[in-house]
Parts: sequence; C-alpha cells; structure tokens
Amino acid sequence: MDERELLARSEGPVTRSRISHDLAELGLGDGDVVMFHTRMSAIGYVAGGPQTVIEALRDVVGARGTLMVTCGWNDAPPYDFVTWPQAWQDALREQHPAYDPDLSEADHNNGRLPEALRRRPGAIRSRHPDASFAALGAAAADLMADHPWDDPHGPGSPLARLVAHGGRVLLLGAPLDTLTLLHHAEALAQAPGKRFVEYEQPILVEGRRVWRRFHDIDSENGAFDYSAVAPGEVDPFEVIARDMLAAGIGRTGRVGAADSHLFEAAQVVDFATAWIEDKLGA
Repeated sequence: MDERELLARSEGPVTRSRISHDLAELGLGDGDVVMFHTRMSAIGYVAGGPQTVIEALRDVVGARGTLMVTCGWNDAPPYDFVTWPQAWQDALREQHPAYDPDLSEADHNNGRLPEALRRRPGAIRSRHPDASFAALGAAAADLMADHPWDDPHGPGSPLARLVAHGGRVLLLGAPLDTLTLLHHAEALAQAPGKRFVEYEQPILVEGRRVWRRFHDIDSENGAFDYSAVAPGEVDPFEVIARDMLAAGIGRTGRVGAADSHLFEAAQVVDFATAWIEDKLGA
C-alpha cells in the first residue's frame, strides 16, 4: 500500500498526538505494563514511522509504565540443520555467530516495531535466543530477567511475568492471531497431545560461543492439534481470540485507521487455558 492510499484510509497523517489520544480512548493508561503487536500499514500513514508509535505509547504509559515486544532471532540457525550433510553441519557449528541480545536482529516476521524498540537506549532484551522478548520502562529488568532456557513460554518466562505484573496486551492494528501471550496458555494447559520441539542454537556463556540444546512447546506449528476446533485455514489463535472477545474480554477501538484491541493479560491466559483444556481435553 503506497502513502497516498494510507493517507486516504486514515484521513490524513497519523501523528504522535493522535495515536496517544486514541490509545487513551481505548483504555491504555499511566503506569501500564503493556505488550504490544503492531501492523503499521493498518494504522495509516504514521508521520515518523515506528519511532512515532513508540513515543506515543510512552506518552500514555508514562515514566512508571513499560512497553514489551516479542523479538525472536531473525538469523537463528534452522531447527532442521541437524539433517543437513555432515560437512554443512560442521561448518555451521564452527562459524555461526552466537545469539547476542544487544546485536542479533529481531525476527523480521514480527514487523518493524520489535527491532525499533529493542534498539532503544535503556531497552532490555531477554537472554533466550529463539523466544527472546524486549522491554523498555520501569519494569523492563524484572520482565526480562532469567528467561528460562527450557519451556521459555511457561512459568518464569517474560509472558508469565507480564501476567504477574498485572500487564496488558495491545493489538495495534495487528490481527488476532498475533496474540503471542496465547503461547503461555499453551505451555500451561493440561491437555493430551501437547507437541514439543528440541533444537540447538549458539549462545554466549562468559564471552564464549557455546551450542546449547533447548526444549519448548512447538510454537511454530502449534502446541496442539487444533484441526477439530479451527478447521480450514483459520488460525487457532484467531478462533480463541474471537471467542474471548465474544465473551466480553477485551476492549476494541480505532487507533488511527486501525481496528485495535486491548486485553488484560491475566484474563487472556485464564480464558485460553480453560478453552484449550475444554476443547482439546480427553
């Protein structure tokens, strides 16, 4: 979509003050700890791009508040490299750079905002290479501390800490299936057939590059078989989020031209955990 189309959709440039106003109308407030997902093109032509969105969010949550994003690692070695020819594996093990929270780029599939936020002075990124998060603000250090190497979406994770802090989740023009917090519900849910992955990635340990093995729910292909409850091409996270909204959980409004949603993190996890156990239980 070009700039002319964006301007037409948003009835003019979307400025920092307009985003701040719309976020406040949606219910975001001073001191909030909020994890946000953004689709920039949905908002309209944002004057100043990602930095304008970040500043608008900071205007609303204030000095006592905290912003959080999901990062991942854009250049992580693929899970299946262990199936490559041995010479290829050896070359990768010998020379692939280690994950560095300060330098490794956030996954480009998560959009422009995670990379923009994690580069901010004062931002803190968690230590886990594959499931890293970043935060900026008063609670950033606590949210990111000691990210578990195994089960990085479960207890003790930045997602669990978001809930413990009374945090919120904002979908700023982002589709419902981007609700990363639902991976925490998957990690907690007690239902049969939960799927896991194991993989190896290089990290820094006391300045040395070390290959480490990790264990997690299968967050890429689905921690459960949702085919019976999310048929066809519909993403199961979208189904869960729609049911959550239908149950009266979350607020909906417009930020710029974007349909947006604001959820209480604890309500998301409670609803989704119960939904998974009810729909997929034996």
